[in-house]
Amino acid sequence: MVLALIRHGQTDWNLAARMQGRTDIPLNDTGRAQARAAAAAFAAEPWHAVVSSPLGRARETAAILAEHLDLPLGAAYDELVEQEFGEAEGTLVADLDTRWPNRDFAGKEPDHEVGERGVLGLERVARDQDGKRVLVVAHGTLIRYTLAAITGHDARDYPRLDNLSWSHVRSNRSAASAEAASRSTDAAWRVLTVAGVPFDDVLVDLERAGELQPAS
Repeated sequence: MVLALIRHGQTDWNLAARMQGRTDIPLNDTGRAQARAAAAAFAAEPWHAVVSSPLGRARETAAILAEHLDLPLGAAYDELVEQEFGEAEGTLVADLDTRWPNRDFAGKEPDHEVGERGVLGLERVARDQDGKRVLVVAHGTLIRYTLAAITGHDARDYPRLDNLSWSHVRSNRSAASAEAASRSTDAAWRVLTVAGVPFDDVLVDLERAGELQPAS
């Protein structure tokens, strides 16, 4: 089973470089155009369904992809929603270091929970779409933390994901075994690409960054 983890199209808050999180900001016209352009790229490969986070910007991106690829629009999964950034939502990214140098926003979802939640979302998709190739529209931070949970690296070392970039992951697990493993992060998931770059190439930078981390 192969999933393409896709970051939603652009919103006005993306354009203004504001922290978005769970705030439900819709796509802008650029974001809709990005989704249509991505559909043309995805048409070169076989896909069976489109699913998404329940937030409007992800759901609309998924709907555009489904319409242009003539695919069924599947479920919205709560596990794929973006990280909650609490009181920082709506803040300009450029102001974060001044206001919260330690990124300790009141109401923030703990970082370590994000990737675990994302993997649980992948497991639910695997159970519902057993063996299929599925487009999964979600959010940049959620996707980075999910990839990091799979590979065991620090999510902060993963590259930034642009709107409508996609990363491929594969599971060789059957729906039955996915059901059994649905409460744990499992090495059966494998990252194939990150924003279109083969994972082996990304791995070099991830390992280099890990070597530079100060000893705890």
